[in-house]
Amino acid sequence: MEAIYIDKHYNLVVECKQGSKKASYELYRLYSKAMLNVAFRIVGNIGEAEDVLQEAFLDAFNKLKDFRQETTFGLWLKQIVVNRSINMLRKRKLELIELEGDHLENIADEDEADEDEIQYQVAMVKDGMKQLPDGYRVVLSLYLLEGYDHEEIGQILSISENTSRTQFLRAKRKLIEILKRKGTVS
Repeated sequence: MEAIYIDKHYNLVVECKQGSKKASYELYRLYSKAMLNVAFRIVGNIGEAEDVLQEAFLDAFNKLKDFRQETTFGLWLKQIVVNRSINMLRKRKLELIELEGDHLENIADEDEADEDEIQYQVAMVKDGMKQLPDGYRVVLSLYLLEGYDHEEIGQILSISENTSRTQFLRAKRKLIEILKRKGTVS
């Protein structure tokens, strides 16, 4: 059975393909904030994330005639943003080291907290993620925040699936160390 994609912005994409500047602006307005967040979580620098966003939209609008709408516009655009972000990191000489056979301990679940405490912890985690090395931050972001699995991450970053898993586990461990130093977790 073939999957059916329902794109709520299908008509906007069609109008944009026909040259409508208004439709192009509307697509940009609808997706720019979310795509900026995707780029920022990967590159870790707002200026670079803004550059990635602009280049990704230019790519998308220039290649829109080739977009067959077999998936949603948002998913297609997100893939462009992720690829552009990864390319930005590669320009910074991102190095992912092949790591095999690490045994890492399980991380205990936290007790429930009130909404203010949760918001505080989220802010601390985001701040802690900024301190991670690029390779760790990218894998952690792609897995936890963007929903890619390790096989997909491996393909995106040109690393093995096992390396993606190891980088993720090390990133998690390093993030916990950072948060412990700040007194966020015990």
